[in-house]
Amino acid sequence: MTKELFKGSILFGPVPAVLVTTINREGQANIFTVGWTGVACSHPPLVTIAVRKERLSYENIRATGEFVINLTTGKMLKMTDFCGCRSGRKVDKIKHFGLELEPGVDVAVPSLKISPVALECRVRSVTELGSHDLFIAEIVRNKVDASLIDKDGRIRLGEAGLLAYCHGEYFALGRRPLATFGHSVAKKAVRQARQQKKNQDRKGKKESF
Repeated sequence: MTKELFKGSILFGPVPAVLVTTINREGQANIFTVGWTGVACSHPPLVTIAVRKERLSYENIRATGEFVINLTTGKMLKMTDFCGCRSGRKVDKIKHFGLELEPGVDVAVPSLKISPVALECRVRSVTELGSHDLFIAEIVRNKVDASLIDKDGRIRLGEAGLLAYCHGEYFALGRRPLATFGHSVAKKAVRQARQQKKNQDRKGKKESF
């Protein structure tokens, strides 16, 4: 595979396109889009978001030490893009889209009811990097839409149609996975059992319609 050379830049993806909710000291909520986010650690569960200092929500997070990551879907495409292009200093984006908020459980920050999954986060540290500051935060509570939880209590996140961002474009993830984690080293019997379970789940869904 022949490759051409370019100067160093953020040529990376796909990444989740998430809507982050914050509040100021008076309790007023704001939402903004974050593309630079990721997992930092499993135990404890830590995530990162990179935020420009000029953002209104940057001030909110520094003031309260809390925020909520709301995962987005293809149905949330327009608001996800809009909230990354408009400042909360000029537009009340929650009012603009008529969004319904749900109160926080372990943080004071609300989440978006329309979002299938909300991660309540508490800031652990802030690192100044350049154009963005990096917030490392602990996930203190997960809120998951009941429709994504199967009869065995497992979370089927792949069924949500989550939104991803890749080099200036948005994509909705497909509902059918290519494989499961560990499939390359799993024994043949284990792989067959997993595939059989998937086929049964799909058959059950079709029959329920």
